[in-house]
Amino acid sequence: QVQLVESGGGLVQAGGSLRLSCGASGSIFSISTMGWFRQAPGAQRELVARITSGGSTNYADSVKGRFAISRDNAKNAVYLQMNSLKAEDTAVYYCNLFVGWNNYWGQGTQVTVSS
Repeated sequence: QVQLVESGGGLVQAGGSLRLSCGASGSIFSISTMGWFRQAPGAQRELVARITSGGSTNYADSVKGRFAISRDNAKNAVYLQMNSLKAEDTAVYYCNLFVGWNNYWGQGTQVTVSS
């Protein structure tokens, strides 16, 4: 059983930065693809960034150049550094673990960007 816990969300002014963290339980973290998704009010959940077990990354066009995903396998953790935040980044951010064609989700952490 995989458990994911996000932290680091909060209220920030437009142009500011936040760093989200996600810790994972279990022994499969190192072979998994990790991702960050977000869901804004009235919107569907969307992929923000992901990182493979080998360290390859990709980002949504809306966050390229502003966000950076990273992982620390020794800590079973994945991070999302968010810079130059915009009001439209406001959403609940979810940590995702993908392995063996299965998806696991954290509870989510709220990010609110004031304009």
